[in-house]
Amino acid sequence: MSGRIESTTLLQSLMATAFRECDAAARDPSRRVAWCSSVGPVELLRALDFTVFFPENHAAMLGASRMSTGLIPFANAEGFSPEVCSYMTSDIGAFRRNVTPLSRVDPSITSVPKPDVLVYDSNQCRDVVDWFSFYGRELGVPVIGVAAPRGVQEPTEDLVAAVASQIRALVSPLEAIAGRRLDPDRLREAVAVSRDTSDLWRSVLSCGEALPSPLTFFDGCIHMGPAVVLRGDPRALEYYRALLAELQARIAAGQGAVSGERVRLYWDGMPVWGRLRDLSDLLAGLGASVVGSTYCSSWVFGQLDPDEPFDSMARAAIELFIARTDAVKEMVLAGEALRYRVDGIVFHDAKTCPNNSNCRYGMPARLREGKGLASVIVHSDLNDLRLHADEGVRLALEAFVEQCLEARR
Repeated sequence: MSGRIESTTLLQSLMATAFRECDAAARDPSRRVAWCSSVGPVELLRALDFTVFFPENHAAMLGASRMSTGLIPFANAEGFSPEVCSYMTSDIGAFRRNVTPLSRVDPSITSVPKPDVLVYDSNQCRDVVDWFSFYGRELGVPVIGVAAPRGVQEPTEDLVAAVASQIRALVSPLEAIAGRRLDPDRLREAVAVSRDTSDLWRSVLSCGEALPSPLTFFDGCIHMGPAVVLRGDPRALEYYRALLAELQARIAAGQGAVSGERVRLYWDGMPVWGRLRDLSDLLAGLGASVVGSTYCSSWVFGQLDPDEPFDSMARAAIELFIARTDAVKEMVLAGEALRYRVDGIVFHDAKTCPNNSNCRYGMPARLREGKGLASVIVHSDLNDLRLHADEGVRLALEAFVEQCLEARR
């Protein structure tokens, strides 16, 4: 690798502060905590002054700290299949064992913050609904959300109106829990901050278009933290301004994230959280830079409009990459491959995440035959390392990088 991104120090401090705030809010009877799915209507929660916690971020931390594999069986013992989302099962296992990776951030944090309400958007998958429903039953708190359509070809006005009406319907129960009325100006402000954060995050990811790229997909998985946890919070804006300036300076200096970048790859699907560093080091050692991904781009919400907060939140939910048809996804991937000038695509077939594994119905072959895009499929999982074979993945990636180099020759 070509040196640590200096903004990482600021990132670690910012994320630790956010986790401490959640912990403090849960201990304060005058404050309210909402759990929200990662692409849920967080702007509405910010406007009502909820402190927001994201279980998916917590689950990713469980995966990255390699705690998940030992925790998943405790959820399996309660009837959750080993084949359903390992974010969900590792998080439920952690709850049952009363452990959290937040303690590694700050030892004074001994548990996840108890919620007053759980709010979801099912545009990702049904698992998030089952996940939140488990906690609703266990903790005796309300679970409310949006049943957004999936497999969307065209985001029609009828679909937007239907989802927007569901988001509006959340206002009354959330007002009752928050003990305050929704201020339209605060909602517009939260949507504006989210949109501006999204724009900056898109600019950060677009730095991967540079030759050589100053960041990789693996860097993006870490630095996307504020785009998830602090969406709608002005501190996310400050962070991405600093990160973008650093990356632009790297581009100007010709400094790549991978020394001697020889091959440029694109990643589709979930990260392998417990092998993030290993895969980063492996590919960097081969001179391969993973310069873009559909995953990190999932927190780019250009549709947000503070003048139309409900409709634009609905449109953002409907147009999410994971919620689209394969035909739309193929078009997006082909466009991304051109934009980032990649030699090939790495498809991660995550065993417990069929909703974000896009290689199971012939897409890699269609992209190869129709667009000339080379690809490799990595069989693994987002959190369950029992489904990851280090040697098999290494051999597959080494062979693919060599194939890309040979094509260049």
